[in-house]
Amino acid sequence: MTDRDGASFERPTRREIVKGSGALALGGLLAGCSGDSNQGSSEIGTGDSTTDTGAGRTETGPATSDGSYSVTMEPVGTVEFETVPETIAPFTADYIDMLVALGHGDAVQSIWYRGRYKTLHYAELDGVSIDLDGLTQLWNDGVSKEPFYEMDADLHLIDPNALIDWLGAWNQSDLTEIRENVAPFLGNLIFRQTDEWHDYQYYSLYEAFEKVAEMVQERARFEAIRSIHDELVETVQTRLPAPEQRPNAALMFAGEEPEAFTPYRISGNGANKEHFQTLGISDTFSDTGIEGYSGSESLDYETLLEIDPDSLLLRYHREGKTREEFENSVLAYMKDHEVGSRLRAVQNDRVFRGGPIYTGPLHNLFMIERYAKRYFPEEFTEAHLFDREHLATIINDGRDE
Repeated sequence: MTDRDGASFERPTRREIVKGSGALALGGLLAGCSGDSNQGSSEIGTGDSTTDTGAGRTETGPATSDGSYSVTMEPVGTVEFETVPETIAPFTADYIDMLVALGHGDAVQSIWYRGRYKTLHYAELDGVSIDLDGLTQLWNDGVSKEPFYEMDADLHLIDPNALIDWLGAWNQSDLTEIRENVAPFLGNLIFRQTDEWHDYQYYSLYEAFEKVAEMVQERARFEAIRSIHDELVETVQTRLPAPEQRPNAALMFAGEEPEAFTPYRISGNGANKEHFQTLGISDTFSDTGIEGYSGSESLDYETLLEIDPDSLLLRYHREGKTREEFENSVLAYMKDHEVGSRLRAVQNDRVFRGGPIYTGPLHNLFMIERYAKRYFPEEFTEAHLFDREHLATIINDGRDE
């Protein structure tokens, strides 16, 4: 690299062991290589590093005199950063959505499977987008180490245990090789909480989001988006009908022309169910003996008719559908089905898209609004329940106004 005066210098290594802490140090570009920081009281700056309080939120503390900072997240522990990573390799779309929300969508290098990243909501946020085709897909009948070398990312925003225990793709020596030769791992699988191998701390959506904000030094942007979220939750929950007047739902995986359904328990924990729980939607499979996705078998129409849920929430492993596309395909098929047409939810037009499997903070805002309006249309008659322009300004310009 060269500095502004043309003098050459070497980029510091990104990989070294921090003595005494067992943490991995992640070096970035020297300070003179980065652009100028944002100025002005109305703009959101990257600010200070943060430390975990153990109460689900973090306290802000000053960065070290050389600008380095550290982030602690289970299961990896502490990773030290010399500067904000410029290239980041996530695995699941929930973490990509976090980086987009924090104004670092351009840093994203990868996704494990493109079809499971739902991006329709970005179209409602002026100037917010991501080049999905430009991301390296890590899953191709397995997870090879070669793309990690090719990307040469500054950070792998991945729960390393997921590669071993969830996908069975790697072993410990593979992780060590990539960590030592490319860059550290830091991340926690948050979309569900049903895996026996995940015997360490889980993070809620906003706890994980806060950790990512620490990684990219976007405390103020995070706080601004959390404020929108908290206001939306308060607005919705103060207007919900009494619990006994709220419908139950069967959350399931289904195909385009569904003949079998794989249940996914709303009553379970995990980031992709938080929006349903915000709305007080109850789990139709409670007390039925039917387990969630990790340990269940598929259900046929006859079994589903015996339970006869108030509503159906259907997920599928394909690109996102608009409501109209969903009605013209999945719902139309069910209405013509000999048994499916007898379901109360089908007859009452309470069959909805189930939302993304990997739900980030921007997904979450749109999901809370979508289901509030779908389930309680007489109460939530507004076109929008949160300000799109305000949110887009925070993401694009770093201004909370």
